[in-house]
Amino acid sequence: MSVLRLTRAIYDQIRAHGEETYPNECCGVLVGRSLADGWRVGAAIAAGNTRIDSAHNRYQIAPAELVKIEREARRLGQEIAGFYHSHPDHPAQWSATDFAEAHWLGCSYVITNVSEGKATVTHSFYLAGDTEVDKRFEQETIRVDDEAILSETTGH
Repeated sequence: MSVLRLTRAIYDQIRAHGEETYPNECCGVLVGRSLADGWRVGAAIAAGNTRIDSAHNRYQIAPAELVKIEREARRLGQEIAGFYHSHPDHPAQWSATDFAEAHWLGCSYVITNVSEGKATVTHSFYLAGDTEVDKRFEQETIRVDDEAILSETTGH
């Protein structure tokens, strides 16, 4: 099973973003480094939700914004580890639309339920597979562990 490692600050930031944009979906990009069993996230970068037709239950990140985030991540020696968004008053489970619009194989997709303006449950799903044809979401463990991440990055 894949593991998504986050600091408490990043985890809280993702959840707070969902509360700030309620009743619309928030969205953002996770950047970090690949590990043998998943990702270590170094930053969660909030993005604008460009969906104007259904912002309460859909999200879209502008391609130009995504390219800018990817370039900055590479400059810092990181890469796109995944994406996050919120589900206002809806379970933290991927939808058919989430699956259809997920194309970054090998990345994590984090979903937070925001119920009546308050972040409740947060889950992550790893987009496994080799092609669009055989892609699938697999439940992923979220590990919020500041000390382990600190020691991995500092070498202590």
